[in-house]
Amino acid sequence: MNKNDLAAAVADRCGLTKSQASGVVDATLDCITDAMRGGGEVRLLGFGNFVVNHRKATTARNPQTGAPIQVAATNVPKFKPGKALKEAVNS
Repeated sequence: MNKNDLAAAVADRCGLTKSQASGVVDATLDCITDAMRGGGEVRLLGFGNFVVNHRKATTARNPQTGAPIQVAATNVPKFKPGKALKEAVNS
């Protein structure tokens, strides 16, 4: 399922037009992105949590030359599925 398929499914379930549902999906994803950009997390009870993890800077090696490479610190978005989602997928 891609974003357009998701918008069509939301439109069918909620009685909206596809353009309205597309706006709702876009707004939802924008809100999640904005919250995570600020270092926060988004908790959707029963579905899961969107969190930001900080990855420290480290030294790696180039596999072709063996030369050391500095890998910069970065923030990594992660999703932790909730119990209800896990049960729904495994049933």
